[in-house]
Amino acid sequence: MRKYLDIDLTSRTVEVTEVDGEDLVNVGRYFIAKTLVESGAATVDPLSGENPLIFSAGPFAGTNWSNANRTSIGCKSPLTGGIKESNAGGTFGVAMGQLHIAGMTLHGVCEEWSIIHLTKDGKIHFESADQYLGLGNFDVAAALHERFGKKVSLALCGPVGEYQGLLAGIAISDADRRPSRLAARGGIGAVMGMKKVKAIVAELDRMPMLHDRKKVLSHIKEYGKKIRKDELVEVYKTVGTATMADFTNHIGGLPVRNFSSGQQTSSEERLKLGGEYIRELSIERGGTTAHACMPGCMIECSNVFVDSAGKEIVSPVEYETIGLMGTNCGLSEPDDLARVNAIANDLGIDSIEAGATLGVLMEAGLGKFGDVEFMFEALDEIRRGTQKGRIYAQGTARAGEHFGVKRIPVIKNQAISAYDPRVIEVTGITMMVTAQGADHTAGNVPRMQSFDKGTDELVDASMEAQVVMAAADSLGFCIFGRNVTNTNLEALADAINHAVNIDLDASFFERLGRETLKLENEFNRLAGFTVEDDELPAFFYEESLPPSDKVARFHSGEVRQSVERWWASQG
Repeated sequence: MRKYLDIDLTSRTVEVTEVDGEDLVNVGRYFIAKTLVESGAATVDPLSGENPLIFSAGPFAGTNWSNANRTSIGCKSPLTGGIKESNAGGTFGVAMGQLHIAGMTLHGVCEEWSIIHLTKDGKIHFESADQYLGLGNFDVAAALHERFGKKVSLALCGPVGEYQGLLAGIAISDADRRPSRLAARGGIGAVMGMKKVKAIVAELDRMPMLHDRKKVLSHIKEYGKKIRKDELVEVYKTVGTATMADFTNHIGGLPVRNFSSGQQTSSEERLKLGGEYIRELSIERGGTTAHACMPGCMIECSNVFVDSAGKEIVSPVEYETIGLMGTNCGLSEPDDLARVNAIANDLGIDSIEAGATLGVLMEAGLGKFGDVEFMFEALDEIRRGTQKGRIYAQGTARAGEHFGVKRIPVIKNQAISAYDPRVIEVTGITMMVTAQGADHTAGNVPRMQSFDKGTDELVDASMEAQVVMAAADSLGFCIFGRNVTNTNLEALADAINHAVNIDLDASFFERLGRETLKLENEFNRLAGFTVEDDELPAFFYEESLPPSDKVARFHSGEVRQSVERWWASQG
């Protein structure tokens, strides 16, 4: 048994509902979609108190299951105007589970800037946040740990979210108390800022009650054994997500200088923003190349990047940041990227959206590609919320349009992730059709050989990936364990049955994923989206991408027809 909190921010009252059984399984991304559809949020102003902000944790939250403590946060996106679920690692899901909280919804708007404090004894306190306003996330985190102690997890609205900049995400504490794990995409931090919630402080306690603790612990142990043997996990542990940069650069699908090229270095040259180079540099300097963002995670795909003196610059350096804030902006030196990344983390902004925005500013001639000083200056404008900074903080689509840029890499007003759809076609199709905006995590298939295949086959691959990603997001699982999770569904069902006392079989996983996608599509339909909103920007069809000289092959109409055929085949 866990509880669900409906928190009325205006009256500072809380309605507590006890939840059990399948209500502890159908959570995360599924629960967010279901709740948003049923609440009528599709037609509300996303920056009004009528837009609920939902936090949800999975059935194993609070345990030491390797990669099952992610926190899903969702609302109507002020960036896209559609549905948004963004999830993050770190410790907030751990804290929710240990406090026996399945989820919570923030309704309305606080009368004054507030901190919400969730305690071990089940109390919920509101405190003034005035003294923390305008500070970067790292200063706020340090002050809150001074105030509340070390055994808490934080969910923070950064200074950009305070003025409702659409770059803003919600920053979550990692296992070392850095506020550097971001539920980043879709402008959800602007919604937290609109609600005048500066921080949520959740106390950490002990592993929650489970229906059959002994059997669940046995499942955790067996799952961990399989994770240790997985070859993909070993790559993530050794090189991290940055390994993808070496691959996308090699095949010519890496965003470079605002998506004008797909390769920063030739196959004969070494990519200094690649995973192998960054790993070797980190080892030489004494950095950490295998780091767990969640307590107990065995994948350890994160890292801690240090300077030449061994002093930490940032944690982590992830592939998406490499692609969008790095090569996309013309950077080639890891130290430059790390310093820009550190600023983005302190501001609590989406490094994908921020990097794409900086790229279009460079395209507009406001700075030169590769000019890291311009990037520092632009981020400072964003931090201070100057007139220019507030334009930049509205994201790639709006900033690009403001400055008259032709090449604006967005779908549904959200920046395209670091996979050029002219080359990495299945992921490109996912970013076209997902209700989440141009989000690779909705169904990433970067390595599929696609150029000899037609629309239906590639759409099938995309939809299959979307289903399993949606299911994982609905259970609080990190998708990097998918080789183990997706091939051991009977064992996963048994583990859930023993955790929450229900009777699932392996079919639940695919069913959960499909239902999530249906709900998200319904939300966007109600919000007014049409097939035209799936189309890639025109330049992807008109401009060939060096070095492959490929252009985008698929338009939204034919892709949507293939998607409808796929759904019809599902019965």
